[in-house]
Amino acid sequence: MNKTDLVNAIANDAKLTKVQAKAALEATICAVEKALGKGDKVALIGFGTFDVVKKEKRQGVNPATGEKITIPAKKVVKFKAGAELAKKVK
Repeated sequence: MNKTDLVNAIANDAKLTKVQAKAALEATICAVEKALGKGDKVALIGFGTFDVVKKEKRQGVNPATGEKITIPAKKVVKFKAGAELAKKVK
């Protein structure tokens, strides 16, 4: 499912126009991005939790040359599915 498919599904399920559904989806994505950008956790009960975690600097290997490299520390977004979502995926 891509963004257009998701907008169509939202419009259908919520009885909205596609324009309204797209605006709602984009507002939701923007709110999640802002919260994660500030380092906040976004918990959607039953669906899942988005969180920012820091990965420490570590050693890796360049697959093309076999040379050892240092992979710098960085922050990544982690998603953990909620119990209700996990049941539906089984």
